[in-house]
Amino acid sequence: QVRLVESGGGLVQPGGSLRLSCAASGFTFSSSLMRWYRQAPGKERELVASIASGGGTITLADSVKGRFTISRDNAQNTVYLQMDSLKPEDTAMYYCSVRPTATLSRSWGKGTLVTVSS
Repeated sequence: QVRLVESGGGLVQPGGSLRLSCAASGFTFSSSLMRWYRQAPGKERELVASIASGGGTITLADSVKGRFTISRDNAQNTVYLQMDSLKPEDTAMYYCSVRPTATLSRSWGKGTLVTVSS
């Protein structure tokens, strides 16, 4: 079974930094496009970042471009989201996600909560 376990969330001050991790198993991680989503209170789910299987091609939402960076370590089956210059509007539940194969539904972690507040 696919397992995605996020960690690294917490409470930070505006302008601070946080690094989220997603430990993956149960599928061929090295061949899979990995994504980070977030959902803030009262708002729709938003795609934050994606990273290709080899790590060379990344996509970032305009709202986080220049502040967040996505990376992966295929040897450790882990994807990261480095978040710098955090703003209160970054407050959300952050989810790691993958669609393991074309015939399976998208899989989601349980999420890790990021709260940016003074």
